[in-house]
Amino acid sequence: MGRAGMTYRAGTAPIHLLVGLAVRPAASHRRLGRVEIGGSAVVDLRGLDELIAALGSAGYRTLGPVVRNDTIVHGSLTGVDALPSGFHDHQSPGHYDLVHCDDGELFGWAVGPASFKSELFPPHQIVWKASTAPDGFSVEEPSEEARPVAMVGARPCELAGLEVLDRVLGTRGADPVYSRRREAAFVAVVECGAPAADCFCTSMGTGPEASGAFDLALTELYDPPDRLDPDNPMPAAGHRFLVNVGSELGSELLDKISHHAAGEQDLARRQAILATARKRVGRFLDTEGLAGILERNIESRRFEEVAERCLACGNCTMVCPTCFCSDIRDASDLDGGARRERTWSSCFDLEHSYLHGGAIRRSVSSRYRQWLTHKLSTWWEQFGTSGCVGCGRCITWCPVGIDLTAEAAAIRASDGASHGRTPQAFVRGAALATSTIGAQATSSGNDPDTPPISEVPR
Repeated sequence: MGRAGMTYRAGTAPIHLLVGLAVRPAASHRRLGRVEIGGSAVVDLRGLDELIAALGSAGYRTLGPVVRNDTIVHGSLTGVDALPSGFHDHQSPGHYDLVHCDDGELFGWAVGPASFKSELFPPHQIVWKASTAPDGFSVEEPSEEARPVAMVGARPCELAGLEVLDRVLGTRGADPVYSRRREAAFVAVVECGAPAADCFCTSMGTGPEASGAFDLALTELYDPPDRLDPDNPMPAAGHRFLVNVGSELGSELLDKISHHAAGEQDLARRQAILATARKRVGRFLDTEGLAGILERNIESRRFEEVAERCLACGNCTMVCPTCFCSDIRDASDLDGGARRERTWSSCFDLEHSYLHGGAIRRSVSSRYRQWLTHKLSTWWEQFGTSGCVGCGRCITWCPVGIDLTAEAAAIRASDGASHGRTPQAFVRGAALATSTIGAQATSSGNDPDTPPISEVPR
């Protein structure tokens, strides 16, 4: 079960395709009995290559990290040769640099600008198409992608992001496209050993270790030759991956590829990598009582100060693995056809808050406030969780380097200070603004019954 009650078992749809999968382990590798859920094993680079091949043979469209345009994004995988060997990222507010060395690590980076959200909740989607004929018209939904997606190399914070989206888009079938794709997806998460300076997953409880619903969880145990102990032969040496099994499908797939038993040194090495990663996490967000602090400081001057720097470009919402706002538009063709399209939207767009008569969030400060307070405060009221997973993308990819953790800390520090208007004055001002919009709507011949601000979904 997903956290929101959505019935979910990772990778369920094509399980029948794995039966009889012809992936044979090398004779030099010891075979275990089947590794059950909660168990672990070790694969080397050859075993990882077999895993990628096995996913393709099982009917998945296998995606994973690749280097493109000097960033790490997800792209098609056919083998380990496509993975970003030796690449490392350096991130800071408003900056992202990708560097290469010859160390051979495949997952020695944090996160890129894109998350796997886009594979389940596409940025652009045709909802339906209509066509006319002499005897009437017909409406049809586009056929769904035939091949389910396998996500190789998703980070624990991305996995947490998908579980947040499960609450938003998967609960009670709110978004059937998302639900179908999510249910059919295979998730091979890779635990994070190289968090960036903008990461704060430890504050949100979303990393660097993997938890939640995954099929397989891998930890890259990289020991360069100059670090190997000559008295300690394989398997507890060299470039390898500790694999934890999270589903029946993951167990079945692992049984089809080369693997061997995990030793105490492998398990201890994983713990050491994760402990080092926790120390490397560059930022901290104090979440204690944060939702209430933001709620009672909705008129903080800090929002005006941020607005002086914010470009309202929406980058933070586009790279966020949990933002889900979308826009629906209808279009018609000259030949009589019509279509309904859904595209990603952003609360930083002026028209995003448009009600009949005008936008209710006309200032940049009000739009930034909407984003921050929804993400860290009112999301709890709607979905029972924070809307932030601590990946740090909104900090890195903000052109002017606005730091969510710093802004939240500044509002916390000013908690209790007078911000000019009281919350009651803010409510009265909002009601007046609504009345003004309603009057404009009436004068233009539109419906004057604009809902109160308090009733507008946040």
